[in-house]
Amino acid sequence: MDFSLNEEQRAWQMKARKFAAEEILPMSLPRDAILDPAKTFDWEIIRKGSKLGFRTAAVPKAWGGHGLDLVTQAVVMAELAKADTAISKTFSQCWKWSQLIAAVCTDDQKERFLKPFIADDTYLLGLGSNEPSGGSDNRMPPEDAPRAGMRLRAERQRDEWILNGEKCFIANGNIAKLLLVRARTNPNVSVREGTTLFLVPHDTPGFRVGRVFNKSGWRFYQNAELIFENARIPHANLVGKVNGGAEARGGDPSQFSDLELAANALGVCDAAAEMAMQCVKGGRREGKSLMEQQVIQLKLSEMHMLTEALRSFVLRIAWERDQAVLGDAAYRGSASNMLALNFSNDVVQRVTNLNMEIYGAGGYAMDPAADKLVRDAIIWTHLAGDSVNRIKAIKAVMK
Repeated sequence: MDFSLNEEQRAWQMKARKFAAEEILPMSLPRDAILDPAKTFDWEIIRKGSKLGFRTAAVPKAWGGHGLDLVTQAVVMAELAKADTAISKTFSQCWKWSQLIAAVCTDDQKERFLKPFIADDTYLLGLGSNEPSGGSDNRMPPEDAPRAGMRLRAERQRDEWILNGEKCFIANGNIAKLLLVRARTNPNVSVREGTTLFLVPHDTPGFRVGRVFNKSGWRFYQNAELIFENARIPHANLVGKVNGGAEARGGDPSQFSDLELAANALGVCDAAAEMAMQCVKGGRREGKSLMEQQVIQLKLSEMHMLTEALRSFVLRIAWERDQAVLGDAAYRGSASNMLALNFSNDVVQRVTNLNMEIYGAGGYAMDPAADKLVRDAIIWTHLAGDSVNRIKAIKAVMK
């Protein structure tokens, strides 16, 4: 099977690599060192990346985007993440929800929200799902507790929905101009059966941003608390159907889902492997070159083996999803997305820790860049639910 990139894919890869090296990498460590989580963010890098197409990459060309296939998306994410995983994620967060709007929203909703998104370099998107009492159980609801999970309520009053409650740890929550928000519209059934998806502009009456959460890694990436106090949402902003929030996207194969996180992890692994090689090239320990020491050679070999295995997994899944988009039913409904996420969780943490160990062998008390990669990699532990929860989800898909 040939996974060689075509001319257009290679061009996007090179553009992302240049932008990452020249614009993202120089600001990565300084931004990471800012103590206030709300001030780590920088609008200028978003504007620059947006002008190059890194914000609107997944929007179909018919609506003014670039319509990148999933292989290209995965390659671009990895290149950006090699310079800074959190900045890459800020851009790809917009890919998920802009593509969803293009795939399932009405023409009126696309006119009101997708067109402004395309036109505005600072128009970011996010999804409001997690709550203080509901995270993993929204993704994989417990069968014996139908009322578990989210509690944000939405009640209809004529042509409006009134939302009350809160969301927490919401990506781009404090900087997004539009949020897709899941709310309970039937509290007596499970979240899969009783939630509805709404388009919520940032200036909606009754909606405000609360805390911006501090994190050990992904510090550029903004995660905030959303507070709804009689927030009034027009019925025209409802996505899909009432109580259809969990299935709003249906079987749309063009969504990259957990592939996004695996591709991002690949970029982090590439950065760690490259850093480790740079460290050992000039390092010496006990009068001997680090490159000549067997324990270092074994660590480097493991880092590269795991990174290349993850690369193959990511590109294969992206290619399979592209075949599904083109109509090949054989590649629909695969559990590979979640399998890749679990694999990337293990790989990114192992590879970044090996990089830290190599820097220790080089005699460094601490290297800020190596330390940052480890802190960023920790985030994968609880992305899209923890590993145990994801295994349960995989089993459900494979039944």
